Amino acid sequence: MPLTPSTGELVALGAPIVLRDGSRIRLRQGHSSDKQLLLRGFERLSPESRYRRFLAATPELREGTVRYLTEIDHHDHEAIIALDERTGEGIGVARYVRDPQRPGVAEVAVTVIDDWQGRGLGTLLLEVLSARAREEGITTFTALMLATNQEMMDLFEALGPVRIVDREVGTVEIEMPNPEVGLSPVLKKLLRVAARNDLAAPPSSRDSQPRRQRRARADKSVDDAGG
Repeated sequence: MPLTPSTGELVALGAPIVLRDGSRIRLRQGHSSDKQLLLRGFERLSPESRYRRFLAATPELREGTVRYLTEIDHHDHEAIIALDERTGEGIGVARYVRDPQRPGVAEVAVTVIDDWQGRGLGTLLLEVLSARAREEGITTFTALMLATNQEMMDLFEALGPVRIVDREVGTVEIEMPNPEVGLSPVLKKLLRVAARNDLAAPPSSRDSQPRRQRRARADKSVDDAGG
């Protein structure tokens, strides 16, 4: 009896995947040739989704940010892209960026185009990304979340094996394990949480530098070309 291919194999083969509503997509790794694909996808994000994604009003992507998001080494920086099988357009992406100070830790995020949300695509993207991260030695994920009220702070306490490692005005950085198999229940919960208007999980593309490195550079008043 033939075995069902894993999501990783489906990515490698570029085979179609059927979501729970019957929609058909394909997954693949991101490439440097995806710049226009990324820009078209960005145009389809609502202002609210852009704010949750970048923690700021973002009417357009800077050239440095586009370059950073697409020029990926697939080791320290990985991105898994979802394509609408019918149109070939990008509809979602999950990525991790390794912390250079802690090689087993990476910041993680997922973004899904507004009209594709609620179909299970974000969970699928994170499942594939988690598997890729394990292959590259990532054992822990971090995420920077936008949190604007105590209700959300209380929710973090109920997420399970998650550690709040830093707090800034309006944001919380959390840390969670990347399990040896499958997708962490914490990540699944965070997907549901991140869909709320007062939370976000953007990656280091905010300014193209991991958070600790950003602070060190800010102390030296050095601007980041990634914007």
